[in-house]
Amino acid sequence: MALATRTWDRHGTGGLTFSELGFGTAPLGNLYRAISDAQAEELLERAWDLGVRYYDTAPLYGFGLSETRLNRFLRGKPRDAYVLSTKVGRLLRAATPDKRDGVGQWFDVPARTEVYDFSHDGVMRSLEFSLERLGVDRVDILYAHDLDLRNQGGQAALDARQAEFMAGGHGALVRLREQGVIAAIGAGLDECAPCQWLAERGDIDLFLLAGRYTLLEQAALETLLPLCAAKGIGVVIGGPYNSGILATGPVPGARYDYEPAPAHILDCAARIEAVCARHGVRMVDAALRFPLCHPAVVSVIPGGQSVTDMHSNAAANAAVIPPALWGDLKSEGLMRPDAPVPKE
Repeated sequence: MALATRTWDRHGTGGLTFSELGFGTAPLGNLYRAISDAQAEELLERAWDLGVRYYDTAPLYGFGLSETRLNRFLRGKPRDAYVLSTKVGRLLRAATPDKRDGVGQWFDVPARTEVYDFSHDGVMRSLEFSLERLGVDRVDILYAHDLDLRNQGGQAALDARQAEFMAGGHGALVRLREQGVIAAIGAGLDECAPCQWLAERGDIDLFLLAGRYTLLEQAALETLLPLCAAKGIGVVIGGPYNSGILATGPVPGARYDYEPAPAHILDCAARIEAVCARHGVRMVDAALRFPLCHPAVVSVIPGGQSVTDMHSNAAANAAVIPPALWGDLKSEGLMRPDAPVPKE
């Protein structure tokens, strides 16, 4: 089975070809609940059968578990048949189980603590460790991971990490790209402002923007996405369901931005769901298709921990959304009027 693809080629060298539907592998790291190796393998193989050819991972996801689970799956796949990204900026250190990080978020994972390191040497060590865990000799994209306020804990800490990256890690990534070790330099962030900061100061090829360009949030249209379009920076959208609420609907316990959804988000999601229902469309379908309407977006990577999730994502990717649905969302103030959507 083949999925629609999009090509990013900022440097005019052929670039990378992404399946519109990618695979975000945080759930393979036992995010929020543990799954078995067999379940992970079944999920990955089903994604491949459905045509997914872009896989994103990170050392953080299960403290190496996500990367090691990808290892066995990728071993039998032609290396030029898929796009693979991982991330830099954190090094993992062995710890005792009572001292490990991620308790309550990552389950049944190696006991590790995470250490931020965006220096030149930190980036190179991170890549070396990732290549070993993944069992490959190259990755296509390296994203600087979590250079944002949420993860750095405040503006002063973020300023220091950004300075460290620009003084060291950024240069390492540029050299790796020049040497052909990687095809693209990226940043994987949860916030628009730090993306813009990097786009204005660094040589960034791709952003993985999580949760900030969705049916619930479109502030990225103000300056970030126009800047990306102008500079040829591709955008991968992570978290198109805003941590789940756009897939589950406003049900009890629905998550938004990694936390229980607040009342105003539950209300907005309910209104969006009502518009979708009037047009006979699942909200999850509209949520996945919406980011792909923007010309800068090259792929959308929802998560999932089961084959059922994978089939739902594939169905959403294939869904045909009536143009009138977008029009109704805009007329009811549920979508920015300048959000790109198909005209027919």
